[in-house]
Formats: sequence, structure tokens, C-alpha cells
Amino acid sequence: MLTDAQWAMLEPLVEQCRPNGKTPPQDLRRTVEAILWRHENGAKWRAVPSDLGPWWRAAQTFIRWARLGVWERLLSLVQERGIQLGMTFLDGTSVRAHQKAAGARRKGALKLNETIVKHLAALVAAMAPRLA
Repeated sequence: MLTDAQWAMLEPLVEQCRPNGKTPPQDLRRTVEAILWRHENGAKWRAVPSDLGPWWRAAQTFIRWARLGVWERLLSLVQERGIQLGMTFLDGTSVRAHQKAAGARRKGALKLNETIVKHLAALVAAMAPRLA
């Protein structure tokens, strides 16, 4: 999903924002690609392709980083670098809320972080070379 040039731009920013644990994360690039893929496609975590690593690692990393505010810091750093967001259009007829969705906040404010990761996925798409 990420080209080498895109990862070269994102890796220092991710390293700057992510929490420093006792052990470095395994396959950080694949994990970030899995998180971006999941939010770009709107799929469930278990639908993440196996070539992007274990789905549970991506889900665990996303939730842990969401609680620590990593996604907010990463989005602000990417925007400071001057990478502009692309336009996204969503047709409301194709998005249905569950009958029990009454606007209550989700536990751990993951909804905001999902939106931030979708913005990051749009930034990654904007970094891709344009076809003439």
C-alpha cells in the first residue's frame, strides 16, 4: 500500500509520535499499512489481508495509540509538513447507522481517532504520484 518514498516520509513522523515501549514494534510499516487499509476500506479488523500482518496486531496498535493521542500528534505533524488533504465524497444513502446508534460517545473516543486515520489515509493517497 505505501510506496518506499511515502514510507520514507512517514516513518520519521511515526517514530517521533509513537510511544517508546520496552520493545520496538514488529513490522511497524506493515502494521501502519494495515491500519490505513482498514480505515480506507471501511472493513472489519478481521478482514485485513494476511500479507499486512496479523489483524489483531493492527487493531491493538490502533486502539493503544488512540488512547495515547498518537494519531492526533501524527496528523498535526503531517499537516505541518504541508501535505494537503484530498477531497473525499461520501454518499449518505450507502451509509446506514445501526438501529441502536443514538449518538452516544464511543468508549475511549475511538471515533475521533478513526476519523484521524481516515485523514492520514487520504494524505497517503495524496502523496501517490499522479497519473497524467
